[in-house]
Amino acid sequence: MAHVTIPDTSPRVQYTVGGTSTTDFSIPYAYFEDADIVVYVGSTLKALTTDYTITGTAVDEGYSGGTVVLNTGVTNTTVTVIRDVPAERITDFPTNGPFNITQLNSELDRLTAALQQEETSHDLYLKVAEYDTYTDLTLPDFDTRKGKFLYFDSTTGDPEAYQVVGVWQGSDATTTTADYVKFDIVKDSSNSNVYICTADSTTGTLLTNTSYWALLVDAATATSSATAAAASVTAAATSEDNAADSAADAEKLAINAEDSQFTLSDGSTTGYSALHHKEKALDAQTAAEAAQAAAESARDSALSAYDNFDDRYLGVKTSDPTVDNDGDALVAGSLYFNSTDQAMKVYDGSNWYDAYANGSSFLQITNNLSDLNNAATARTNLGLEIGTDVQAYDATIVVDADIGVTVQAYDADTLKADTADTITAPMRGTVTTDNDLSFDMNVTNNFKATPTGTGTLTFTNITAGQSGNIYLDNSGGHVISAAATTFISAADLTKISTAGKYFVSYYSADGTNVLVSASSAVTASGA
Repeated sequence: MAHVTIPDTSPRVQYTVGGTSTTDFSIPYAYFEDADIVVYVGSTLKALTTDYTITGTAVDEGYSGGTVVLNTGVTNTTVTVIRDVPAERITDFPTNGPFNITQLNSELDRLTAALQQEETSHDLYLKVAEYDTYTDLTLPDFDTRKGKFLYFDSTTGDPEAYQVVGVWQGSDATTTTADYVKFDIVKDSSNSNVYICTADSTTGTLLTNTSYWALLVDAATATSSATAAAASVTAAATSEDNAADSAADAEKLAINAEDSQFTLSDGSTTGYSALHHKEKALDAQTAAEAAQAAAESARDSALSAYDNFDDRYLGVKTSDPTVDNDGDALVAGSLYFNSTDQAMKVYDGSNWYDAYANGSSFLQITNNLSDLNNAATARTNLGLEIGTDVQAYDATIVVDADIGVTVQAYDADTLKADTADTITAPMRGTVTTDNDLSFDMNVTNNFKATPTGTGTLTFTNITAGQSGNIYLDNSGGHVISAAATTFISAADLTKISTAGKYFVSYYSADGTNVLVSASSAVTASGA
């Protein structure tokens, strides 16, 4: 059986009954149970079973429509049929695991039905237009408003409570001799004109002051009006002559073509016809229907997004799930909160892992181990307990760190400056590659350089008495210049700037400058 659906249909329908007795009235919208249908005959609320019964077209979880059948036929009245779904939730879904989709659909249908009811109710309210402005639309309190008229302030437009309109206060002079409040009515004793107070007025205010008073009855001009009435008779004849023009004007007002302005017989009044406005109303209806379709599409997108989210975040669970909330296979990136471990977990496609780690127990690099709970325990765990694994500090004890610094370690083969020594093993220096032609003499004695562009032959950390060699591979023929502290002949500088491979020797005699000489270009078979 099909499931109940909630189309965009007003949950309120009215039928006008003429002289023929009628009992059956259609329910053109979906509902869930007979108690959801409320029936009024005129202004009288009718009771289900006692006054009427309902026959519905059944679908899963409700009815797609039906018919109200009155027990007694009615004539010459209005019958109103309203869907009134209680604002309640009848199903509580589990916080995790699968749940009944039919029940979910029913809950969403009831929610949509309630929203339609609210939308229909809004149409019956007294309300401010969406584009309008206001300050405070709150009604005055009970004691202030009881027995009063609802009035809208002339400046703010806000609701206020005022005394009964038109409180007669008798006659007064043109310049008032008493205080009056808003809506007081006074007759001018000098000319019998009648005025109404529009704002609280104090003694001495002119009745002709339009800031406080408005003219209700202009008795002074009544005589003139009688004369004008006679003139109106004459004008009537003229009006008859203008009737033909008015007829033509009426035709223009009614059926002048769409988007075409008319000009009436007076030669100045222009505008658009009723036909024009009808067509524009039809255009507006088409636009509204398109907006409705867009809204329904947006609703479907929102539901789809919710389903996608539900497939990714699985909620709170006590253990690692093996399927998602719909019973489908897990996808990489899925999340859930493990209430047992009190941790957020993420699925990588095969296994669940903690999505984040609490770093409160981590050591901070910038603290340099100062944030250890117990430094002594840490040293013991590392096998560095002072007095057991390592020697405690004693200024009189020679420690390993002194050997080679303040104490010469014993070695029978140690070279001595004041003794003739025989070297029986080769002595080599490390070859350091430095392609930018800037050689740090603290690093090594021997270098290798293969420049990739022009460069300056430079030495840093120059040490007096240090000498060494450089293997220069300038196969690219890059121009090489010399720093101010590098002493080399112009001929050698020109030579090594030519494409080739060179053997370069250097020596510093004073720790400030470096003397440099270079061989001719060499090859495997000789220069």
